Amino acid sequence: MEAIDQNILENEIKPAVNDDIEGQTFQQLEEEVQVYDYSKRAQWLRAAVLGANDGLLSTSALMIGVGAVRKDAKTMILTGIAGLVAGACSMAIGEFVSVYSQYDIEVAQFNRENRVRGAEKNEMDEARKEKLPNPFQAATASAFAFAVGALVPLLAAAFISDYHVRLGVVMAAVSIALLGFGGVGAFLGRAPLVRSSLRVLIGGWLAMGITFGLTKLIGSTGL
Repeated sequence: MEAIDQNILENEIKPAVNDDIEGQTFQQLEEEVQVYDYSKRAQWLRAAVLGANDGLLSTSALMIGVGAVRKDAKTMILTGIAGLVAGACSMAIGEFVSVYSQYDIEVAQFNRENRVRGAEKNEMDEARKEKLPNPFQAATASAFAFAVGALVPLLAAAFISDYHVRLGVVMAAVSIALLGFGGVGAFLGRAPLVRSSLRVLIGGWLAMGITFGLTKLIGSTGL
């Protein structure tokens, strides 16, 4: 009788143990194959990369453009500082307003969906709240990144008195930074590294070249 009871007990325990092992194995497999959603980075990554590139390009283009008609270092550096401050403020305010508009639209859409379901007073679940855009985060990231980008041409030009050497050093520093920013953005977003970096670099060269050429042309008219 005791042997029969022991067999029954073992038969009852084995399936439970097997189910537990299978459940743990399945859970481990789920954790292993779970892929990180890189689109969650899109909000702050877009603001940071856009801010850094804008700070780098707009400030360097301003400095080079002014350098096309004014060769003294003080004028070029003051132009860069003014571009840094004005650009960072502009980027922060613009990003804040833009992202806040997106935030309002998504909250309004949630409220409309609740009214359709007859659950107007239901609170937004935590998962959906996490996906909402953060205007303060976007504005801060954009302004900070703009300032970081703008510092590159400023530091490159700060200690060089010779005009032609100064222009060459600024161009070289900006080119390296463009490749770096493009590479960082591609790495964080899991985009093609070389293609993204070259696209940013070529776009930066075009911006600086056009600014220099047009400013030189306008300056030659005697305005």
